[in-house]
Amino acid sequence: MDWQKPEKSELEPGTLYVVSTPIGNLRDISLRALDTLSSVNVIAAEDTRTSRILLNHYGIRTPLISYHDYNESMAAPQIVSRLQQNMSVALISDAGTPGISDPAFYLVRAVLEAGLAVVAIPGATALVPALVASGLPCDRFVFEGFLPHKKGRRKRLDQLRSETRTMVFYESPHRIEKMLRELYETLGDRPVVIMRELTKKFEQAIHGQLADLVSGVDTLPRKGEFVVLVGGSGKHTEERD
Repeated sequence: MDWQKPEKSELEPGTLYVVSTPIGNLRDISLRALDTLSSVNVIAAEDTRTSRILLNHYGIRTPLISYHDYNESMAAPQIVSRLQQNMSVALISDAGTPGISDPAFYLVRAVLEAGLAVVAIPGATALVPALVASGLPCDRFVFEGFLPHKKGRRKRLDQLRSETRTMVFYESPHRIEKMLRELYETLGDRPVVIMRELTKKFEQAIHGQLADLVSGVDTLPRKGEFVVLVGGSGKHTEERD
């Protein structure tokens, strides 16, 4: 392990640090992120058990508290109170960059409304490596995250019919079949790339057309989170002029 805990912290008291963590491979973390996680007073984690694996790997013993979808309204004021007492707090998610398809937005807004500082420590996120390795145009793209599970799902898909930019979605293993069928029914046949287990040992990328992948969807592994990239409408899906 090349990293060592810094002897002196350069963090600002009363500041929330939004820290990106690896999406799979534990080495995909910046030295600045490690310095921050080891130096703050406390780390607010989506799942403390998951986060402890990363922290133990790097010998970081900073105390953990929970901050997730189900306790945000109660936990956010408590974190703001810590910051107002000149403590420094790091916010991390289970994987990747906080605020991308998780409840970080609620806390960041609460901290800013309290007149306190927020600093982002950039790093890993699933959508960017998936996009640049997909072979689809990435000069312009739109990130849709997870589609609504029920209400508003069809309406959102209908709104994307005329989208010319490459579209990036997240999807869970048990919904991937439904999603591909709905994309094909709504958008028609488009180039599509499905990526799973990014940065991990069994990383996989599947390239094809929606029509082909829908017909062969039963062969898709049902393990790991999926990033689904769909070509936009019109010439933007073709090679750039």
